[in-house]
Amino acid sequence: MHSLKDEIAFLFSGRGMPYEKVAIMVAVVCAVVFTILLGNNTIHNAPVAIIDRDNSRYSREIIDEIDASPFIDVKDIIHTAVSPESLFYNDRYVAVIYLPQDLEKTRYGSQSGAIGVFYDNTSTAQSAEVMEALNEIVAAENAKLSGTEGSRVESGISLRDRLLFNPQGSAANNGEVQGFLFFFSSMFFTFATIGMVPRLRMTGQLQHELLHGTPFGILIRLIPYCFCLMTALVIGMVILHFFNDMNFSGSYVLFLLTQCFYIPAVGTMSLLFGWNAANPGVASSRMILFIPGGFILGGATSPIVEQSLWVQHVAHFFPLTWEYEFTRDIIVRGAGFGDIAQTLGQFLLYFATLLIVFCLVFRHARQGLLKQQAQAVAHTQEEA
Repeated sequence: MHSLKDEIAFLFSGRGMPYEKVAIMVAVVCAVVFTILLGNNTIHNAPVAIIDRDNSRYSREIIDEIDASPFIDVKDIIHTAVSPESLFYNDRYVAVIYLPQDLEKTRYGSQSGAIGVFYDNTSTAQSAEVMEALNEIVAAENAKLSGTEGSRVESGISLRDRLLFNPQGSAANNGEVQGFLFFFSSMFFTFATIGMVPRLRMTGQLQHELLHGTPFGILIRLIPYCFCLMTALVIGMVILHFFNDMNFSGSYVLFLLTQCFYIPAVGTMSLLFGWNAANPGVASSRMILFIPGGFILGGATSPIVEQSLWVQHVAHFFPLTWEYEFTRDIIVRGAGFGDIAQTLGQFLLYFATLLIVFCLVFRHARQGLLKQQAQAVAHTQEEA
């Protein structure tokens, strides 16, 4: 009983992880928040692009039929030849539909026509509803044709499907294994850095940095941890490439360039969340506030198109969301610098915002420390 009383006293003392709060918070988050964020268990209005080379009355009718489906939202119609692969960068579309030239002619002639569909198979679960909807539309069109007087049996429309980026549905290629690699690596990087400021406070070094240093005197301490994480990610991807079936389609240099910004961004956010913790142990428990959210909402566990639009925007608060976007575009889809320039620019603004917030927190802490010292000096003078 003495041991039990001692452990209960420690649990509520604030010297370790506040599990009594964390347990309730985790239960509430899982039961309420994720029910709202992941409420759509099916894909509605999946964004697709249509390359209409026929540009005929019939092709426009087909486009209207496709857009009327509750599972498909026609975002763009293109009338010129364009590479379907380039349209999938930045997660813009789930599928690209190709309407060939002379589609109307073959539709009302004696020959069969074909409609091409290119699917983004980086997530194997996101194209099922689109496939089903397109098959129903084509079946309905063929039913109309079979009832037309003078039509021939061999005429009609068929779908020609092609799965891009991951034709075989590989777990290493489609993001599942990659998702775990970046998630667990980022999580333990956070465990290693989130307690840095509380540790400096306990040893008295933080006060010295606040009075005589700059915010970058603390940020520069992240460099050895960043180097370790960069090395670990490279080793992990080499293993996946040579001992599994991960295909690195893009530029190694470009991907490493994005990591030079992503890893310090995670470190900066880690310092911010652990700033006012009482000790490193308390700080470690705050990792759940910004690492798992990116893993859940960043597309590693479920298709992004299942999420509401506002959820997709909120998800960019978590750094892992940006990491998964770079991974899909560069590693899986083979995007170049120009293809990810917009996403990279947005991420740099995100990183700059984190640095500005860190500098403001540092300045506020310095002013608070100077105020405490001034009050202590005044109190000493009054006693004297």
